[in-house]
Amino acid sequence: MKVLVTGGAGFIGSHVVGELAASGHEVVVVDDLDPAAHAGVPDGLDDRAVYHWADLRHPASWSGALQGVDAVCHQASKVGLGVDFGDVDQYVARNDLGTACLLRTLHDGGFAGPLVLGSSMVVYGEGRYRCARHGVVRPGPRLTVDMDAGRYEPPCPSCGRSLTAEPVPEDHWLDPRNVYATTKLAQEHLFAAYEREHAGCVATLLRYHNVYGPRMPKDTPYAGVASIFRSAYERGAAPRVLEDGGQRRDFVHVRDVAHANVLALTHPGTDGGPDRGRASGSFNVCSGVPHTVLEMAQALRPAGAEAPQVIGGYRLGDVRHVFASPERAAAALGFRAAIGFDDGMREFMTAPLRRAVAPRPEV
Repeated sequence: MKVLVTGGAGFIGSHVVGELAASGHEVVVVDDLDPAAHAGVPDGLDDRAVYHWADLRHPASWSGALQGVDAVCHQASKVGLGVDFGDVDQYVARNDLGTACLLRTLHDGGFAGPLVLGSSMVVYGEGRYRCARHGVVRPGPRLTVDMDAGRYEPPCPSCGRSLTAEPVPEDHWLDPRNVYATTKLAQEHLFAAYEREHAGCVATLLRYHNVYGPRMPKDTPYAGVASIFRSAYERGAAPRVLEDGGQRRDFVHVRDVAHANVLALTHPGTDGGPDRGRASGSFNVCSGVPHTVLEMAQALRPAGAEAPQVIGGYRLGDVRHVFASPERAAAALGFRAAIGFDDGMREFMTAPLRRAVAPRPEV
């Protein structure tokens, strides 16, 4: 099978490319090496793939890469909370316009094969909460007056009581709480619209939870929290943990995430056969075992390093708890994360982070 991987030079995309190539698939990559994430051509590229350095928003420069493509894996995305709302135009341009241009080009070429989107748990906003009196409830955005006072847990919107966080399933309501989350939800809707209008196409939306592992970017506001904490230790500084460190997340290793993508691309339900539809829709890509942000910071601590500092404070647009149920992905895709938290964090303590090995080409 010939697979187009957008963003295939990036953190997650490069691992998807590697597993596809190792499985004997022909891989073609389109990536514009966004300077916010790439200082140049990164290491870790797979020489079995063909790379096109091009911007998805300019199809004339990359549409030829689609020739003979059987499946598309869309990983290209501007990720993270970024700096502040001043990033809004870049998020919308890269994530939503880029996706629209990709899908328009696929449409013009009559593509109706498997489509896989690297989406995110951020589309849920806050996770799933239960009140002892009112059952499952939907908390509103956390208030700055509460956060300033150190009241980080969202209360029941009906009675103000404390809530219990639960794993969030895929059919939970969607409530994006920041710019990045809003663009990821728009990407999901665009993929679903494409699937409905192209007979035979199956769109699989993979909602990644907190991905970590080799080739993470470092020292950038768009890096994941695991990379930010590890970079602090490498500078000889203690990681600064916001709130009280009790925020719960699901940390999933990048090799597991890559495997989920390959399963989604090659699942029997994606060939238009009698099982078509089993791989359609949204799936949590997670370990199924939540940990706190502070636990993660402690797990990455090298011997003799200063302990993480819990400093309070918060980031507007962030949420308190979001962790997931892995059951739907297991049943429909056969995906279960294989790398546990302790083993994965131990490896990540010394795993290579992204580094540039050649100047960034003109795009």
